[in-house]
Amino acid sequence: MTKFSQFGLKDFLLEALNEKGFVQPTEVQEKLIPVIMKGKSVVGQSQTGSGKTHTFLLPLMNKIDASKDEVQVIITAPSRELAEQIYKAATELAEASPVELRVANYVGGTDKKRQVEKLKNQQPHMVIGTPGRILDLIESHSLKTHTAFAFVIDEADMTLDMGFLEDVDKIAATLPSHLQMLVFSATIPEKLKPFLKKYMENPVVEHIQPKSIISDTIDNWLISTKGQDVDNVVYELLTIGHPFLAMVFANTKQRVDEITDYLKSKGLKVAKIHGDIPPRERKRVMKNIQNLDYQFVVATDLAARGIDIEGVSHVINAEIPSDLEFFIHRVGRTGRNGLPGIAITLYQPQDEVLINELEKLGIEFESKAIRKGEIVDHYDRKRREQRTRTQKKLDPSMIGMVKKQKKKVKPGYKKKIQYALADDQKQKRKLEQRQSNRTKRKARKQDF
Repeated sequence: MTKFSQFGLKDFLLEALNEKGFVQPTEVQEKLIPVIMKGKSVVGQSQTGSGKTHTFLLPLMNKIDASKDEVQVIITAPSRELAEQIYKAATELAEASPVELRVANYVGGTDKKRQVEKLKNQQPHMVIGTPGRILDLIESHSLKTHTAFAFVIDEADMTLDMGFLEDVDKIAATLPSHLQMLVFSATIPEKLKPFLKKYMENPVVEHIQPKSIISDTIDNWLISTKGQDVDNVVYELLTIGHPFLAMVFANTKQRVDEITDYLKSKGLKVAKIHGDIPPRERKRVMKNIQNLDYQFVVATDLAARGIDIEGVSHVINAEIPSDLEFFIHRVGRTGRNGLPGIAITLYQPQDEVLINELEKLGIEFESKAIRKGEIVDHYDRKRREQRTRTQKKLDPSMIGMVKKQKKKVKPGYKKKIQYALADDQKQKRKLEQRQSNRTKRKARKQDF
């Protein structure tokens, strides 16, 4: 069994890990920390919750020379929340250092003027932030990045999707040619590959295959909302099981607002997270969620990627995302660290195609329904499909009889139909047996 102590990390890092109860590395940490320690560039592909933040923080902080007043490591993340999360993990490690190890967080929506003034006096050792703000500080000649030995692009596919790759490209262009570059991503889209080829020569590529698509500690339920008010179904689900902390996901900011307003009108204390909420407000809300001031959170997929909200017991998909990868990220908010979790997906008949696609990925659902204030087992949604397939195997004449049988007819006539069906099946069996006997006789003659 591999332990962090086997990687050759400095004592203060091991102490910080021990303080957090981290003893055994995850698979991605075990495979890539030794590679990063050797100074090699890496493309790491792994699912959310796999521990990749510490995979790059530990070996890079181990190499920082705190005696130098210069930038040595730059880390970009595509959202303020992701940057804040990485910053929090980095400061927890840095605080254990016997000498000052300076970590700075630069994101949009914060006081740029104050940041510029501080940079005039002192440069941070490690820079973490969103691409736009970091580039802004570089172009204003406040942040000196030419001294960096490592550049980390976290959630690279999300960086591409959100249109920040151009800013990342410009940041990379200001860095030394002998740079160690680390790219971490859940997927590696084709549009990302030209960027990787431009800056990375023979990187170590490691794809950590998930042991299961979603954690086996998660109960994955599917509930039909056909003919029902979806907002009210969400309310019922939140009040039935008394979740410790529940996250409700919707596809658009408008739907998040609608669901939040409805739940508030029902008397629930609800936090919401989406891109239109001002940065200061989002930061305050995230802090309140971490402090367990809220039991219910409604969010867009912004909160599904990488944001680590501890203690989520329930995830509710009020809508199925068109990008099915986000389904996995959403559900991955619960059932973490071996703890049990419940993921509930609401669906309409038009969502069948998306559900079928998820099942093709290996995701299994349990059909459920709400009955008298309780969540109960429900029939398989494929029941009608299976029944249709059975009907297609019947002769046209039999289908006609079956249809007649369903109608309200006299009891005596029902019996006649049943006798006719039974007699027809009996005749078929006789014909099949005769055919089988003929075949056997022919086979025996051929043998002689």
